[in-house]
Amino acid sequence: MNSEGAVRNKILIAVAREDDRNFLKNMLKEDYELLEASSGTLAGTMLLQYGRTLDLVLLDIVLPDMHGFKIIEQMRRYGLMGKVPVVIISSAQTSYELEKAYELGVADFIGLPFDEYMVKCRIRNTIALTKRQRKMETLVELNVAENEKMSNMLVSILSHIVEFRNCESGMHVMNIHGITEVLLKILASKTGQYQINEKTASLISTASALHDIGKIAIPDKILNKPGRLTDDEFSIMKTHSNMGASILLDLPFYKDEPLIKTAQEICRWHHERFDGSGYPDGLAGGEIPISAQIVSIADVYDALTSERVYKKAFSHQQAMQMIFRGECGVFNPVLLECLQSAEDEIQKVVHLGIYNDFNDQQQFYGAGQRLSKSDLIIA
Repeated sequence: MNSEGAVRNKILIAVAREDDRNFLKNMLKEDYELLEASSGTLAGTMLLQYGRTLDLVLLDIVLPDMHGFKIIEQMRRYGLMGKVPVVIISSAQTSYELEKAYELGVADFIGLPFDEYMVKCRIRNTIALTKRQRKMETLVELNVAENEKMSNMLVSILSHIVEFRNCESGMHVMNIHGITEVLLKILASKTGQYQINEKTASLISTASALHDIGKIAIPDKILNKPGRLTDDEFSIMKTHSNMGASILLDLPFYKDEPLIKTAQEICRWHHERFDGSGYPDGLAGGEIPISAQIVSIADVYDALTSERVYKKAFSHQQAMQMIFRGECGVFNPVLLECLQSAEDEIQKVVHLGIYNDFNDQQQFYGAGQRLSKSDLIIA
């Protein structure tokens, strides 16, 4: 019996027969906070109302207006199965019912007529087991979160070292991460084609920080040249994508980890273009991993709107026009839709500084001189 003032576990009794409900209430009222429903409709309403505050559901397999399995399906839609244990009450437990119930995630069965001692034991044990599972899940989540924090920190430090050598502000990595995150969220809402879930999005966003790690192998005189690169210099600069992938592929440890594999494909292919005109492999369309496609468009946007040693910053509007006009290469039409849908959110993420006062890209490089492919493609 609970001591006075103790928080009591909450049980929903969804049972058709009034006699059975009364029997269960009288048996459990001293130890638990009880809710009751005599129909499937009412049970569904109460499940939606109380959700994860419930500690157990005692569910009649046959309710007047609904089969108990339908209630379980509702709980799955509400995200409650696995979080709130369900104990089925049934007078006739067929093998089909047992198999179906356990497939759906039911914790236990209680047969009729009730045995008071067995009912109390099963309820108490089921609630205790679920609480232990919840506690373990919380501990695991905290451990995973701490590990992710450490991984993100180390990735960020490494990527900022590359930026420091590249004479950039240090914001590029943070901007790429933020833009990538926003685009992934919108892509997931637009289509299920790429199977973007929370875990995948987190993996790609974290790995995006390493997209330019290969630049650590590019000579300073090319990496930080204030003017336009020659064709030979541009050829050397383009090797950073292969170099980045090779650095990760040659790791003595962890190279088979999902984060490293994702980072490797981003490093190698974030300069590919949807029409096959990019580098290093001339991949086109769906041949380019979606991780690299997302980081590619984020990289170009941030490169355009940031000041570099070889150019001043473009405004958001100029950058968007240049991307949609194809001046930075051809991108996946679905990702262009995502970029357009996300432009307000992206501007908030990036926190752009003061724009230059020029209104035309020609004025950056002299009258009649437009940006070349090498000016635009290097981020």
